[in-house]
Amino acid sequence: MHQYLASMVHRRWRGVTGSAAVALALAATTPAAAQDDRMAPIATPAQPGAITLDTGLLPGATAKEAWHSQYGSVFARNVTVATLTPFLPDPGKATGAAVVVAPGGGFTTLSMQNEGWDVAKALAAQGVAAFVLKYRLNPTPADMAGYEREMRERFSGTNPRPRPSTEAMMAGIAPQIADARAAFKLIRARAGEWHVQPDKIGMVGFSAGAMLTMATALTGQDAKPAFIADIYGPLSTVTVPADAPPLFAALAADDPFFANGGFGLIEAWKAAKRPVEFHLYEQGGHGFGMYQKPTTSTGWFDAFSRWMTMHGWIAARP
Repeated sequence: MHQYLASMVHRRWRGVTGSAAVALALAATTPAAAQDDRMAPIATPAQPGAITLDTGLLPGATAKEAWHSQYGSVFARNVTVATLTPFLPDPGKATGAAVVVAPGGGFTTLSMQNEGWDVAKALAAQGVAAFVLKYRLNPTPADMAGYEREMRERFSGTNPRPRPSTEAMMAGIAPQIADARAAFKLIRARAGEWHVQPDKIGMVGFSAGAMLTMATALTGQDAKPAFIADIYGPLSTVTVPADAPPLFAALAADDPFFANGGFGLIEAWKAAKRPVEFHLYEQGGHGFGMYQKPTTSTGWFDAFSRWMTMHGWIAARP
């Protein structure tokens, strides 16, 4: 697991410099069409039903949570207190399955709409209780100009930062792992109320959220997701435990971050004789999420739904 975390952070930006790095860092998603790529600050949107998790305030946090729009979607920054927002199906349609949804954004921002709310709504429409995890983030400047400047300096190649140790990287995502564990604990505690079977709770993550999903499955102790989905996350090899959950993975072959790092994760899961399904799409880039792009990567959610149906987490339609 340590090797996986080290490789993910190292490969995240390797070979991506200059303006390309800034664009990728600031966007973290690929638009469905030619939409406005400018980041515009917005008021904090309503998040009906959001529940504050008991993991507390991010240590050392000073900036206030901020939101912005880009590519027709919305993003959160400087999240200092984690929340979990339920998207519940009609009780008569509930399958008993649940999914914790972890948006991506490099642990500095969260793609709350494209990789969070829209995913959760689609799952709820299939009878799956979905819970969007707004996990705590690494702090960034409070103002948008300062944030853009910091990202530009970080990824310009003119002021490179040393590669952190594995221990430092593990410590760096400890708050996020704690948030994920708290999410699973809360869902199981209220399983009856939410029509969820405690042993049918999975997790899907995107990019950095996929890293968090994998870390939760392998080091999250009591979380124990029933299944996991890695959507355009790192596919570096890991040591797969004998009881590893079924894994669904999707990646585009033209992903600028993770398409050239091999598929060790998939091979390791298969070698351990654990259930695994992998979709490599010819095109899609990074961050396609629920955007309706004219590429086959748009079909990842349908494939994920069929995979869940095959395993019995979604009731098969007659």
